[in-house]
Amino acid sequence: MKTNSISVLDSKTLLTIFGPRDQYLRTIRKALGVTITAREEKVQIEGEQEAVAQATQVLEQLINQAERRGQIDAHDVSATLAAVTGKTQEHNHAPIVLGGSRLVRPRTPGQAAYVQAIQDHDLVICVGPAGSGKTYLAVAMAVAAFKQDRVRKIVLVRPAVEAGESLGFLTGDLQAKINPYLRPLLDALRELLDYDLVKKLSDQDVIEMSPLAYMRGRTLNDAFIILDEAQNTTVSQMKMFLTRMGNNSKIVVSGDTTQIDLPGHMPSGLIDALGRLRGIPGVAEVQLQKSDIVRHKLVQAIVDAYADDEAAGQVPLRRKR
Repeated sequence: MKTNSISVLDSKTLLTIFGPRDQYLRTIRKALGVTITAREEKVQIEGEQEAVAQATQVLEQLINQAERRGQIDAHDVSATLAAVTGKTQEHNHAPIVLGGSRLVRPRTPGQAAYVQAIQDHDLVICVGPAGSGKTYLAVAMAVAAFKQDRVRKIVLVRPAVEAGESLGFLTGDLQAKINPYLRPLLDALRELLDYDLVKKLSDQDVIEMSPLAYMRGRTLNDAFIILDEAQNTTVSQMKMFLTRMGNNSKIVVSGDTTQIDLPGHMPSGLIDALGRLRGIPGVAEVQLQKSDIVRHKLVQAIVDAYADDEAAGQVPLRRKR
């Protein structure tokens, strides 16, 4: 048996991480098989060595979240447990109903927390690695909202920032040149809706896919708006985009802060927004982890391999080139 203790700055944080009627505390105890007690603003953990180490890591992360955001919820606890232990539950999360018998089900606690945040908030900012479902789940939620007549329009937006390749010499008009930037959004949409319906709704301007620059000067009412690859926005572009929100609209902003392609040392609008908007009522922040990656099993190993280089200083943390 091993014992460890963690100091907590104040009793309010302690109550926050334990949850209503110690709900979060019981979840952690049950998941890891440890004993957790609190006395004089210290948390004591007792159990098998590996379980104590995991429980310590879970509690430290939750304390950090509680101190940064002022609150945590059950989804934060589940997502943190999944990230630390590497264990996910794929089949017990509430599905996204797309109409008829068609469902999309979150496959990890982190993804479930993301979906819940979108349901509960008008503005959600999601950060996570490649393959963690940031874009796909946001598009699925947009389709569900449209099918349920909660919005009249879906707007999918991406910044037209080149990721190491130049599109300047491609043939065709402006729309042809920007289509490659919007392709990932279209791919997600076509997985969720029939091809003919996507084309019909696009022709009717019910579904709109647009580069970020085209958002200036607009007000979008009754719309579900998604900004993908948001790490490649500047601070002024992010402000411009967020202020497009009209009545009865919802915005989801997603990105990966390790994949910034902005020129020079230009600050990312996504990183700026995370700090600037934290704590504002109606705004939720979701951090997806490597444990939320649901693409090919090699994707997580690839992410780990590049993360190792970044940690060793061989690759700049927030630059790809």
